[in-house]
Amino acid sequence: MLVTRLKLKNWRNFREADVPMRERTYLVGANASGKSNFLDVFRFLRDVSKPAGGGLQKAVDDRGGITKLRCLHARRDPEVRIEVHLSDSADDPTPDWRYVLGFKAEGKGAQRLLVSEEQVWRADKRILSRPRPEDESDLRRLTQTHLEQIQTNGEFREVADFFGDVTYLHLVPQLLKFGDRIGGNRLENDPFGQGFLERIAKCTEKTRDARLKKIEKALSLAVPKFKHLKFAQDESTGRPHLEALYEHHRPNAGWQREDQFSDGTLRLIGLLWTLLDGDSLLLLEEPELSLNNAIVEQVPRMIQQVQRSAKRRRQTVISSHSEAMMSNPGIDGRGVLILEPGTEGTHIRTLDEFESSSLKAGLSVAEVVLPKTRPQTAEQLGLW
Repeated sequence: MLVTRLKLKNWRNFREADVPMRERTYLVGANASGKSNFLDVFRFLRDVSKPAGGGLQKAVDDRGGITKLRCLHARRDPEVRIEVHLSDSADDPTPDWRYVLGFKAEGKGAQRLLVSEEQVWRADKRILSRPRPEDESDLRRLTQTHLEQIQTNGEFREVADFFGDVTYLHLVPQLLKFGDRIGGNRLENDPFGQGFLERIAKCTEKTRDARLKKIEKALSLAVPKFKHLKFAQDESTGRPHLEALYEHHRPNAGWQREDQFSDGTLRLIGLLWTLLDGDSLLLLEEPELSLNNAIVEQVPRMIQQVQRSAKRRRQTVISSHSEAMMSNPGIDGRGVLILEPGTEGTHIRTLDEFESSSLKAGLSVAEVVLPKTRPQTAEQLGLW
């Protein structure tokens, strides 16, 4: 399934939003325009969908409470509302599924967070509508969504599973290189890749070797002097490692472990492995970091190539302000969303008629769209 449409009300930067989404959706906008907050909608629904150790209350608490989630421009309407349309094709006129979740503080007494609206539609048939009379007579029921309850989401388990499987990647190489020395608690769902090697270790040997062979081929094209990539485990501690062989004048003297890899090499390995690992909705935040522009330019094509060989196509949502990435001629303009900060929050839109025509004429997204996302006073930083 794909997310084909997203509607938001009072979510973080967005007072209102209603945008279509494609198999590959690119978010472009200036710093602090809300790209990360847009991605967090899907992470939030993933956290709500967890029947164990998750749910609405924890998902909101983990983000600092309802006051941190609600748009500052909400004014008199305190409700946060999310609506997601799901289909097998982005071009379906009627979504296969539609999930709606609204919530707000109770406004009195203990200030509990309550579900103000929860609806599920399958095609044109509504199969859930809350609050129900039994909810109104026992408000504690409204502290939980049906999405997070196995005993109540049977009719739309497919939707709950879809949200629960959402994957987010923003691999921080230093956490991977110096995890032992940094220590500390690992964040739930490991969004920054601290447990990346453990995930590789959990794969079956056959699957792991096949994926590493594909990644090895890509690295040999992108990383100078690179020859071979393999998985290894420390004999004394059992700790998993990645080892790479580089060209060297002495045989077998060019082996390095992951703590010796460049940041760009680690991020590229993380990106390629994640693209090969699973078919759930994938959120990529600024995948261009630490990578050479020549490699960044090929990221959209790499994603497309992996999808072609996959059994099931995987939807990817990518935030970026990289000129190199947006210069790729293979980007479908219908999948570009532009975030424009304003005095009433961030407005998010698709390409207008002139921008779409410019792409059809041969210009790139980098040429047509990125100049509009530049801070107007950026040049004055040089005078600071």
